[in-house]
Amino acid sequence: MPAPRTRAFAQVDVFTQVALRGNPVAVVLDAEGLDDMTMQAFARWTQLSETTFVLPPSETARAQGADYQLRIFTPGGELAFAGHPTLGSCHAWLAHGGQPQSTQRIVQECKKGLVAIDTQGASLAFAAPSLLRSAPDPELLAAVLQALDLAPNQLLAAEQLDNGAQWLGLLLDSPDTVLALAPDHARLKALGQKVGVAALYPAPDSSLLVRRSSREARAFATAPAQAARPAVQLEVRAFAAATGINEDPVTGSLNASLAQWLTAEGRLQAPYMANQGSCLGRDGWIHVHADDQGQLWVGGHTVSCIQGTVLL
Repeated sequence: MPAPRTRAFAQVDVFTQVALRGNPVAVVLDAEGLDDMTMQAFARWTQLSETTFVLPPSETARAQGADYQLRIFTPGGELAFAGHPTLGSCHAWLAHGGQPQSTQRIVQECKKGLVAIDTQGASLAFAAPSLLRSAPDPELLAAVLQALDLAPNQLLAAEQLDNGAQWLGLLLDSPDTVLALAPDHARLKALGQKVGVAALYPAPDSSLLVRRSSREARAFATAPAQAARPAVQLEVRAFAAATGINEDPVTGSLNASLAQWLTAEGRLQAPYMANQGSCLGRDGWIHVHADDQGQLWVGGHTVSCIQGTVLL
């Protein structure tokens, strides 16, 4: 194997304005020359939900506007797309001196394809990739409900979701049900299925606004003008034992899939805000808005936690 060399490295907390309260991603900048085995070994070593490697874009992607290429690994394997690594890696690339081809937005190449990233003051947002939806296998769904200790009447809807990251999406009856879940992660791992659960909050009343107003104001400090107030809030959790992480703190790919699914069925209307991570001591806020063409954008704040080098 070639001798390791010093490479720029960063660790970025995503979907938070306060370091250590979001979802961290490890970012290896200047990853040229690393093979897949080394990338996977480093991702297992970091033990974060995702570790990314920044490379020059392919010639074809560069001609289409791509600024860099991103490889995304969990401890258990490579992903075609993931949301919080997209935002965190873009943050690290810009902080490292990256210069986008366009003054309008940044374009990331990944195995899913090209992903547009928009800068919104101190926050970033990615265009939700195309989504494949299908009905879940009944036997798999029943096994997942058992692993989550959910009664059938607590489930409002279920859908298989694939935007480059595959999730079984479950819409539950209340945020309290979501927050009380204590999954059997070993059973979920044996099923080989990542599971995202969510529930809608009722229309905000005064007590809800009092409890959440300060966090909401911080989260929307630099959000688009049309997203100045969420119409509906969503509580989200992501169980990913199948990829080596029992629960992901704040998950961009899942929130993008949920947004496309639930808005398409009329259960949600953008703009809105989702909250994720409180069961892990995190406080992740994800804002979702639609542009004039109907494209959904998923965004949040990003904070540098570590900047330095790594020998790889």
